[in-house]
Amino acid sequence: MVTEDKTARQLYEAVKANPARARFGFGSRAAVVNIDFQQAYTRPDLFPKSAYVTDPDQIAHVNRLSALARARGMPVIWTRVMYKPDGGDAGVWGTRTDTPDSLQNIKQDSERHAFDPRVEIDAAVDLVFDKRMPSAFFESPLQSYLVWHKVDTVILTGGSTSGCVRASAVESLSRGYRTIVPEQCVADKHESYHFANLTDLQLKYADVVDVEEAAGWLKG
Repeated sequence: MVTEDKTARQLYEAVKANPARARFGFGSRAAVVNIDFQQAYTRPDLFPKSAYVTDPDQIAHVNRLSALARARGMPVIWTRVMYKPDGGDAGVWGTRTDTPDSLQNIKQDSERHAFDPRVEIDAAVDLVFDKRMPSAFFESPLQSYLVWHKVDTVILTGGSTSGCVRASAVESLSRGYRTIVPEQCVADKHESYHFANLTDLQLKYADVVDVEEAAGWLKG
Protein backbone atom coordinates (compact mmCIF):
# COMPACT_ATOMS: atom_id res chain seq x y z
CA MET A 1 0.00 0.00 0.00
CA VAL A 2 1.29 3.43 -0.94
CA THR A 3 1.57 5.90 1.93
CA GLU A 4 2.08 9.64 1.48
CA ASP A 5 1.21 12.91 3.15
CA LYS A 6 -1.06 14.35 0.45
CA THR A 7 -4.64 15.31 1.31
CA ALA A 8 -7.59 13.68 -0.40
CA ARG A 9 -8.12 16.91 -2.37
CA GLN A 10 -4.49 16.91 -3.55
CA LEU A 11 -4.71 13.28 -4.64
CA TYR A 12 -7.89 14.02 -6.58
CA GLU A 13 -6.37 17.03 -8.31
CA ALA A 14 -3.37 14.91 -9.35
CA VAL A 15 -5.62 12.23 -10.83
CA LYS A 16 -7.80 14.82 -12.57
CA ALA A 17 -4.74 16.44 -14.13
CA ASN A 18 -3.48 13.15 -15.63
CA PRO A 19 -4.12 13.53 -19.38
CA ALA A 20 -3.25 9.89 -20.07
CA ARG A 21 -6.19 8.56 -18.11
CA ALA A 22 -8.60 6.73 -20.44
CA ARG A 23 -12.24 7.76 -20.33
CA PHE A 24 -15.50 5.92 -20.87
CA GLY A 25 -16.97 8.93 -22.65
CA PHE A 26 -20.56 9.82 -23.43
CA GLY A 27 -22.64 7.47 -25.53
CA SER A 28 -25.60 8.40 -27.70
CA ARG A 29 -28.41 8.84 -25.18
CA ALA A 30 -28.21 9.86 -21.53
CA ALA A 31 -30.38 10.00 -18.45
CA VAL A 32 -29.80 12.48 -15.63
CA VAL A 33 -30.24 10.75 -12.27
CA ASN A 34 -30.53 13.21 -9.37
CA ILE A 35 -30.00 11.46 -6.06
CA ASP A 36 -31.68 12.53 -2.82
CA PHE A 37 -32.14 16.27 -3.21
CA GLN A 38 -34.30 16.22 -0.10
CA GLN A 39 -34.16 18.58 2.82
CA ALA A 40 -32.57 16.04 5.17
CA TYR A 41 -29.43 16.30 3.02
CA THR A 42 -29.57 19.74 1.40
CA ARG A 43 -30.77 22.08 4.17
CA PRO A 44 -28.16 22.64 6.90
CA ASP A 45 -30.36 25.46 8.15
CA LEU A 46 -33.02 22.89 9.04
CA PHE A 47 -30.99 19.72 9.60
CA PRO A 48 -27.39 20.61 10.47
CA LYS A 49 -26.52 17.08 11.62
CA SER A 50 -27.42 15.36 8.35
CA ALA A 51 -27.27 17.99 5.60
CA TYR A 52 -24.20 19.14 3.69
CA VAL A 53 -23.16 21.69 1.06
CA THR A 54 -20.10 21.37 -1.15
CA ASP A 55 -20.63 23.62 -4.17
CA PRO A 56 -23.10 26.41 -3.26
CA ASP A 57 -24.41 26.37 -6.84
CA GLN A 58 -24.95 22.59 -6.91
CA ILE A 59 -28.74 22.70 -7.23
CA ALA A 60 -28.64 25.40 -9.91
CA HIS A 61 -26.23 23.25 -11.93
CA VAL A 62 -28.47 20.21 -11.50
CA ASN A 63 -31.55 22.14 -12.58
CA ARG A 64 -29.70 23.28 -15.70
CA LEU A 65 -28.53 19.78 -16.66
CA SER A 66 -32.03 18.42 -16.07
CA ALA A 67 -33.58 21.12 -18.26
CA LEU A 68 -31.08 20.44 -21.04
CA ALA A 69 -31.84 16.72 -20.90
CA ARG A 70 -35.59 17.33 -21.07
CA ALA A 71 -35.13 19.65 -24.04
CA ARG A 72 -33.53 16.78 -25.95
CA GLY A 73 -36.18 14.28 -24.89
CA MET A 74 -33.83 12.47 -22.52
CA PRO A 75 -35.10 11.14 -19.18
CA VAL A 76 -34.63 12.90 -15.86
CA ILE A 77 -34.97 10.94 -12.61
CA TRP A 78 -35.19 12.13 -8.99
CA THR A 79 -34.84 9.88 -5.96
CA ARG A 80 -35.49 10.33 -2.24
CA VAL A 81 -34.89 8.24 0.86
CA MET A 82 -37.97 7.35 2.93
CA TYR A 83 -39.02 4.65 5.41
CA LYS A 84 -42.28 3.37 6.82
CA PRO A 85 -43.42 4.50 10.31
CA ASP A 86 -41.55 1.83 12.27
CA GLY A 87 -38.39 2.11 10.13
CA GLY A 88 -38.39 -1.63 9.55
CA ASP A 89 -37.68 -1.33 5.83
CA ALA A 90 -34.30 0.28 6.59
CA GLY A 91 -33.07 -3.16 7.61
CA VAL A 92 -29.69 -3.48 9.29
CA TRP A 93 -28.73 -0.10 7.83
CA GLY A 94 -31.10 1.54 10.31
CA THR A 95 -29.76 -0.12 13.45
CA ARG A 96 -26.67 1.91 14.32
CA THR A 97 -28.39 4.97 15.77
CA ASP A 98 -31.90 6.05 16.67
CA THR A 99 -32.14 9.84 16.84
CA PRO A 100 -34.45 12.23 14.98
CA ASP A 101 -31.69 12.59 12.36
CA SER A 102 -31.15 8.85 11.91
CA LEU A 103 -31.71 7.36 8.49
CA GLN A 104 -34.70 5.20 9.42
CA ASN A 105 -36.52 8.21 10.85
CA ILE A 106 -36.99 9.88 7.47
CA LYS A 107 -40.75 9.37 7.13
CA GLN A 108 -43.08 9.89 4.21
CA ASP A 109 -44.28 13.50 3.80
CA SER A 110 -41.99 14.73 6.58
CA GLU A 111 -39.76 17.81 6.26
CA ARG A 112 -36.75 15.51 5.88
CA HIS A 113 -38.43 13.62 3.05
CA ALA A 114 -39.53 16.77 1.19
CA PHE A 115 -37.57 17.82 -1.87
CA ASP A 116 -35.53 20.97 -1.47
CA PRO A 117 -37.79 23.79 -2.75
CA ARG A 118 -34.99 24.95 -5.06
CA VAL A 119 -35.07 21.82 -7.25
CA GLU A 120 -37.04 22.09 -10.47
CA ILE A 121 -38.95 18.87 -11.09
CA ASP A 122 -41.25 18.53 -14.07
CA ALA A 123 -43.82 16.14 -12.66
CA ALA A 124 -45.34 15.60 -16.09
CA VAL A 125 -42.24 13.94 -17.54
CA ASP A 126 -39.67 13.25 -14.80
CA LEU A 127 -39.55 9.93 -12.96
CA VAL A 128 -39.66 10.38 -9.16
CA PHE A 129 -39.36 7.53 -6.68
CA ASP A 130 -38.38 6.74 -3.11
CA LYS A 131 -35.51 4.39 -2.32
CA ARG A 132 -34.39 2.61 0.81
CA MET A 133 -30.79 1.63 0.16
CA PRO A 134 -27.76 3.57 -1.16
CA SER A 135 -27.94 2.69 -4.85
CA ALA A 136 -30.64 4.31 -6.97
CA PHE A 137 -30.86 0.97 -8.81
CA PHE A 138 -31.58 -1.24 -5.79
CA GLU A 139 -35.17 -2.56 -5.83
CA SER A 140 -36.27 0.45 -7.89
CA PRO A 141 -37.82 1.06 -11.33
CA LEU A 142 -34.65 2.72 -12.61
CA GLN A 143 -33.18 -0.14 -14.66
CA SER A 144 -36.37 -0.88 -16.60
CA TYR A 145 -36.92 2.85 -17.16
CA LEU A 146 -33.45 3.27 -18.67
CA VAL A 147 -33.92 0.23 -20.88
CA TRP A 148 -37.26 1.52 -22.16
CA HIS A 149 -35.70 4.91 -22.96
CA LYS A 150 -32.71 3.29 -24.73
CA VAL A 151 -30.20 4.97 -22.43
CA ASP A 152 -26.51 4.09 -22.63
CA THR A 153 -25.12 6.91 -20.46
CA VAL A 154 -26.04 7.79 -16.87
CA ILE A 155 -25.22 11.26 -15.52
CA LEU A 156 -25.27 11.12 -11.72
CA THR A 157 -25.79 14.09 -9.41
CA GLY A 158 -26.66 14.47 -5.74
CA GLY A 159 -25.34 13.14 -2.50
CA SER A 160 -23.54 11.86 -0.84
CA THR A 161 -20.44 11.39 -2.98
CA SER A 162 -19.17 8.68 -0.64
CA GLY A 163 -22.55 7.03 -0.17
CA CYS A 164 -25.49 6.97 -2.55
CA VAL A 165 -23.65 8.56 -5.49
CA ARG A 166 -20.80 6.10 -5.26
CA ALA A 167 -23.12 3.11 -4.79
CA SER A 168 -25.20 4.19 -7.78
CA ALA A 169 -22.09 4.75 -9.91
CA VAL A 170 -20.69 1.29 -9.16
CA GLU A 171 -24.01 -0.32 -10.00
CA SER A 172 -24.44 1.83 -13.10
CA LEU A 173 -21.09 0.68 -14.47
CA SER A 174 -21.87 -2.90 -13.46
CA ARG A 175 -25.04 -2.74 -15.55
CA GLY A 176 -23.13 -1.57 -18.60
CA TYR A 177 -23.78 2.17 -18.57
CA ARG A 178 -21.23 4.85 -19.36
CA THR A 179 -21.29 6.72 -16.07
CA ILE A 180 -20.67 10.46 -15.76
CA VAL A 181 -20.32 12.41 -12.50
CA PRO A 182 -20.26 16.22 -12.92
CA GLU A 183 -17.94 17.36 -10.14
CA GLN A 184 -19.92 20.45 -9.12
CA CYS A 185 -23.17 18.45 -8.91
CA VAL A 186 -22.23 16.09 -6.07
CA ALA A 187 -21.71 16.83 -2.39
CA ASP A 188 -20.64 15.27 0.89
CA LYS A 189 -20.33 16.06 4.59
CA HIS A 190 -16.51 16.34 4.67
CA GLU A 191 -14.00 17.17 1.96
CA SER A 192 -11.93 14.09 2.80
CA TYR A 193 -14.79 11.70 1.97
CA HIS A 194 -15.82 13.80 -1.02
CA PHE A 195 -12.45 13.98 -2.75
CA ALA A 196 -11.36 10.46 -1.84
CA ASN A 197 -14.46 9.09 -3.51
CA LEU A 198 -14.19 11.37 -6.54
CA THR A 199 -10.67 9.97 -6.96
CA ASP A 200 -11.86 6.39 -6.75
CA LEU A 201 -14.78 7.03 -9.08
CA GLN A 202 -12.49 8.63 -11.64
CA LEU A 203 -9.96 5.82 -11.48
CA LYS A 204 -12.46 2.95 -11.65
CA TYR A 205 -16.14 3.53 -12.20
CA ALA A 206 -16.98 6.84 -13.88
CA ASP A 207 -15.80 9.89 -15.73
CA VAL A 208 -15.70 12.76 -13.26
CA VAL A 209 -16.10 15.86 -15.43
CA ASP A 210 -16.67 19.58 -15.12
CA VAL A 211 -20.35 20.46 -15.18
CA GLU A 212 -19.80 22.58 -18.29
CA GLU A 213 -18.62 19.51 -20.20
CA ALA A 214 -21.79 17.63 -19.28
CA ALA A 215 -23.90 20.68 -20.18
CA GLY A 216 -22.12 21.07 -23.50
CA TRP A 217 -22.78 17.46 -24.43
CA LEU A 218 -26.45 17.75 -23.47
CA LYS A 219 -26.76 20.83 -25.65
CA GLY A 220 -25.73 18.56 -28.52
